[in-house]
Amino acid sequence: MAFSNLQEFIAALESARQLRRVRVEVDPELEISAIADRVSKSPSPEGLAGAPRTDPVHGGDGGVGLLFERVRGSTIPLAINLFGSYARMRMALGCEDFESLAARVQKLARPEPPATLVEKIKMLPELAKIAGYAPKRVKRGMCQEIVRTDDADLLALPIIKCWPHDGGADEEVIVGKTPNAPQRHGVETQDGRSFPLGRYITFAGVYTTRPDGSEPNIGMYRIQVTGPRSAIFHCHMHHDGARHHRLWAAQGRDMPVAIVLGGESVLPYAATCPLPPGISELMFAGFLNDGGIPMVPAKTLPLDVPANAEIVIEGFVSATETAREGPFGDHTGFYSLADSFPTIRVTAITHRERPIYPTTIVGYPPMEDYYMGKATERVFLPLLQMLIPDVVDYNLPRWGAFHNFCFVRIRKEYPLQARKVASSIWGAGQMMFSKFIVIVDEDVDVHDEQAVMFAVGAHVDPRRDTFIVDGPMDILDHAAPYCGAGSKMGIDATRKIPGEGIVRDWPRPMTMPTEIVRLVEGRWAEYGLL
Repeated sequence: MAFSNLQEFIAALESARQLRRVRVEVDPELEISAIADRVSKSPSPEGLAGAPRTDPVHGGDGGVGLLFERVRGSTIPLAINLFGSYARMRMALGCEDFESLAARVQKLARPEPPATLVEKIKMLPELAKIAGYAPKRVKRGMCQEIVRTDDADLLALPIIKCWPHDGGADEEVIVGKTPNAPQRHGVETQDGRSFPLGRYITFAGVYTTRPDGSEPNIGMYRIQVTGPRSAIFHCHMHHDGARHHRLWAAQGRDMPVAIVLGGESVLPYAATCPLPPGISELMFAGFLNDGGIPMVPAKTLPLDVPANAEIVIEGFVSATETAREGPFGDHTGFYSLADSFPTIRVTAITHRERPIYPTTIVGYPPMEDYYMGKATERVFLPLLQMLIPDVVDYNLPRWGAFHNFCFVRIRKEYPLQARKVASSIWGAGQMMFSKFIVIVDEDVDVHDEQAVMFAVGAHVDPRRDTFIVDGPMDILDHAAPYCGAGSKMGIDATRKIPGEGIVRDWPRPMTMPTEIVRLVEGRWAEYGLL
């Protein structure tokens, strides 16, 4: 089972020796980030023993979750790297392995039709269970034990600065540019307090709806804090949160937004999932949670928020006002550049009596987001296979930052099938951002990256087997000639068959007969080679 709130999850991590407390005072300006960066790249408590089959080389990393009890400038403890290993992700999702969760997704997405009346009757409890995944409105929630409206103050939260140039000048993050102005370290608020630049809320579910209240969405978008009651809403144009904002702005109305920290252990993951259109993140969270998420009405907004959250920031995203947001050290290992994004006016902050503030840091992989992404890779394989039945398996290697490389294993049946598969992947939701897609045969393990590269070297003629298309790109891809648009490459590393431009015989791969392999395995001890 998943956990009903963040502090319950933290207690379970501590009992499992998956979390360490830091009791000395630490600085939210870079120090916490540097600690988390170092820990996330260290071995996890279980090491490779906890690694899944799909990540046999690096799957033992991730370190431990961290709870900082004393953060300078705040009375609220801070938690980071809670989801930063395979073992902790499995605990958060309440599953023994991602494949079992994927099987549940497949059963939900493609149920077997009942053949008899008895089978139909047996399905009724399952249908009732699905109905129970919907969010449930309750009267009271721990997230509103303390309510602050006129005295709401973002500066009371232990919000971190992740990387040195976050929120600074663009000139500081572009190679070849020379800073033409002194570096800015902070701004003065209206009440005379100094607030450092570059503080970001990085691990919140951002709740929005359409203007008519329909289509509730949760996205994990970064929020740059600019003052006690002001912030900036960073959401890329392709995401539902940005689409909702465009609908509100078209009516000349500010968009209600709830920035939610904590809650059920499945919520942060659900907020990051690439769900099909029409599928609510809250409904999916209820599925992962094996029960609907309790929700309470927000205090100053026409939105419901998770009752078991640690902290909820309520506000409105301006329909017309924008501000300079960024730069920000991103999961690509580079700073994303500054741009204009809508401002947020905070109307309330509610929280538990003794809340814990969850956050994360992204950067050169692997970090916490890597393990969340790998969970998505496994859990959503059945949905990808529903869209593209040719796909046997796929791998988003950790050094590819999720959108740079995609290795795909197919069951090849006809000429140029690899091109068809690559085109289908580029048309499948957020897979459209894949810059390089490598297609291999069914007998190549896509999680053995050396085997994939061997297939590329052995089976690819660069002129015949590579193909380039133009289309949408990840906004964070700084190599693209335009923001959000550029070229992508498909690489057909399958063995070639007639109809694919070969003019000579294709050689047979070398393998030992099965009976010889079994003979050697059976006699290995006799050889004296142990």
